[in-house]
Amino acid sequence: MQGVQGSLEDLLAEGARSTPLAEVTFTVVDLETTGGSADECGITEIGAVKVRGGKTVGELGTLVDCGLPIPPFISVLTGITQQMVVGAPQVPEVLASFLEFARGTVLVAHNAPFDVGFLKAACARHGYEWPAFPVLDTADLARRVLTRDEVPNRKLGTLARFFRAATSPNHRALADARATVDVLHGLLERLGAFGVATLEEARSFAKAPTREQQAKRSLADDVPSGPGVYLFEDASGEILYIGKSGDLRTRVRSYFTASETRGRVREMIGIAERVRSIPCPTALEAEVRELRLIAEHKPRYNRRSKFPERAVWLKLTDEAFPRLSVVRECRDDDSAYLGPFPSTGSAEEARAALHETALLRQCNQPLTERRIAAGKTHSCALAELGRCGSPCDGRETRETYAGHVELARAAMTADAGPVVRAARGRIDRLAGELRYEEAAGWRDKLAAFLRAAWRAQRFASLAGCDELVAARPEASGGWELAVVRRGRLAATGVIPPGAPRYRPYVDACVATAETVLRGPQRFAATPEEMDCVLRWLEAPGVRLVEVTGVWSCPVGGAEGLRTWIDGAYGDPKPYAGRRGDSPV
Repeated sequence: MQGVQGSLEDLLAEGARSTPLAEVTFTVVDLETTGGSADECGITEIGAVKVRGGKTVGELGTLVDCGLPIPPFISVLTGITQQMVVGAPQVPEVLASFLEFARGTVLVAHNAPFDVGFLKAACARHGYEWPAFPVLDTADLARRVLTRDEVPNRKLGTLARFFRAATSPNHRALADARATVDVLHGLLERLGAFGVATLEEARSFAKAPTREQQAKRSLADDVPSGPGVYLFEDASGEILYIGKSGDLRTRVRSYFTASETRGRVREMIGIAERVRSIPCPTALEAEVRELRLIAEHKPRYNRRSKFPERAVWLKLTDEAFPRLSVVRECRDDDSAYLGPFPSTGSAEEARAALHETALLRQCNQPLTERRIAAGKTHSCALAELGRCGSPCDGRETRETYAGHVELARAAMTADAGPVVRAARGRIDRLAGELRYEEAAGWRDKLAAFLRAAWRAQRFASLAGCDELVAARPEASGGWELAVVRRGRLAATGVIPPGAPRYRPYVDACVATAETVLRGPQRFAATPEEMDCVLRWLEAPGVRLVEVTGVWSCPVGGAEGLRTWIDGAYGDPKPYAGRRGDSPV
């Protein structure tokens, strides 16, 4: 007769630090959700498999009605639609069942912070106390025991194929949990070769520094303290990774400890042969230098801001009958620009919001008065629908069309009100007809326009100042100085605590600042750098020392709608025409 298994706490009490893996019950869990944020999104499906000694002892799987809409791209990925979760158990009921099912076991998940994060957030939201489950992450274990020669990545599908799992993961919770069980068993077999036989050893092994990390700790010996930028290089001098820190020595040392668990970074450390440091007088300069160096060298292990040139802009073209065009550059010309946008898709959303306000033509045909008079142009269906004044066939004169152009130009550069009112009108109509998904789509179009207008207007204002000198207080009692020319950080410096006069430090900083000349681009710095500088300038306690030019934003501009912009995607519920949700 098989004995009754005690709880995990009993096992740990009986033999501290020596719980054999064969005696541990694991609950392997996988979730499907409406998105990636545990705070804003919900659980749509949960699958869990309880295993002990290599055998399955129980399963739990169910769809979940979390009360939130399932985005179309999630439905395409998982196959779970809104109709499928109608009538499914709600989150509190499912949580209660899962917590009882997993009681006294070790939780296992692939990329465990995601699944555990959602479970913890759901418990907090519905008043359940989260048990102190020990957690094993199969992704972490795979990074430690499998080499790149064996598997190209640590995705669940890749590992399932490598270990010949009986179930193929398919973005459904129970199937993925079953596949993770086979991956777990394969990884536990591998751990035996490392002398890992207990639960405690397995958990510490997953987070322990790799051999490469331990062997290369000396790379941090010559790194100084203080703010600056650090660069990991390989034997040939290729820059592998660039980072910044307020304390270079402490940050670089952390790469060689158990706190660094990122798989790509651990791989990079195995290749690196030296660490080069660039000390900076201030953290602001370190942040800007990091951005510039990443954009210049594009290190293969950096992801953030690696390709700033991929940003796009919306341009009001300089033609006889201007139109809105998505372009790759923001030139220093007389055209109005909106952006930057992270993708063409978001630029198209903003363009749709503008077209709702200004009846600009949407065709790409060359349009001049001579071609129109010669009958070489043609109208399209938008004219018949009232979405275009149809200047292409002479129904709208150039003077009348100029009114649409000026309305679009003003909305992009000064007054966002007309776009907001037009989009709001459409949103209210759609919501009144219970077409909430379409209303949410127009909310997103309006948010894309406002975000881009807000950034463009802030950038234009900062870049319009030939020189701006500001000071920010330090905790030590001194001051940080920054010289900004046409939006580009030209120099930084420090006024030490107790300095009798600040002017000599300001003069020295200005005298040594970079000369910034006008060029073909509208801005002398990248959008990422101007964002960084503006965050610093807007911090509490900053004082303006000198300004050459006018630093201000238009009264009717998008800056006044900043709170609504930030919250536009924060509410997971579809827009339903509530007055409090609108920017006007």
